[in-house]
Amino acid sequence: MKKLPEVTLAFWIMKIAATTLGETAGDLFAQTLKLGYFLTTITLFAIFVVTLVVQLRSSRYHPFSYWTVILSTSMAGTTMSDFMNRDASAKYLSGGATSLGWGPQGLGLGYPAGAAILISVLLVIFAVWKATGMTFQIRDIVTFRGEALFWSAILVSNTLGTSMGDFLSDSSGLGYAGGALLVTGVLAVLVALMKVPAVPNVLLFWIAFVLTRPLGATAGDFLTKPVAKGGLNLGTAGSSAVLLAVLLGLMAYAQVQERRTIAPQPTELVTRQSD
Repeated sequence: MKKLPEVTLAFWIMKIAATTLGETAGDLFAQTLKLGYFLTTITLFAIFVVTLVVQLRSSRYHPFSYWTVILSTSMAGTTMSDFMNRDASAKYLSGGATSLGWGPQGLGLGYPAGAAILISVLLVIFAVWKATGMTFQIRDIVTFRGEALFWSAILVSNTLGTSMGDFLSDSSGLGYAGGALLVTGVLAVLVALMKVPAVPNVLLFWIAFVLTRPLGATAGDFLTKPVAKGGLNLGTAGSSAVLLAVLLGLMAYAQVQERRTIAPQPTELVTRQSD
């Protein structure tokens, strides 16, 4: 039985909602609650492991289980990226904060170096995946090893996407809205390329999967950051609460649709009477 969802428009809407919530929730714990990048990363990674175990132990696709793992990878990816790239300097702290949490607060690698490392790790995962001979089509992934590779790629791609989104928002000069528009334009090109037979849809899927993360990152920053920095200043708590409500609603809808899909179809019983 299938363990992963069909890739439809609803899939991408939920992916963007989950990744945007991952950005705001990650910043909520690390910055607003001042737990820091290090402690928050450990906590959110532990949550990711728990949700992943539930997903791997399930016998078929459950929307709540699947999207909870996606959300946990987005939250963990946010703080993992921040820990790699930042150094908790004043420009990254929320208003009034002078320090963050316990332990080391960032390696300070910078976005280019952090992205290069994550791209390398992601390529290694795909190379191992290719060497196993297992399919990249997510609707056909049904084995434990296939799922393990899939979720490894998801975690790294969401962390990479955060680095890309933060670079667009903080360092490129485009700002939050400009970064989101750029990523949206690239995604539109990918949609157009779906009509080109020479371009594999599997390749387009994984590029789009990575790029929807920076879209969520820039959208999350646009919602939460101060107006002086180009954001709407809605705050991490309020934005996360609204996004969580939206995602839960979408998950409930997906659960209803899945039940309708797997429900047995009524059959007409024909009785024959013989002499």
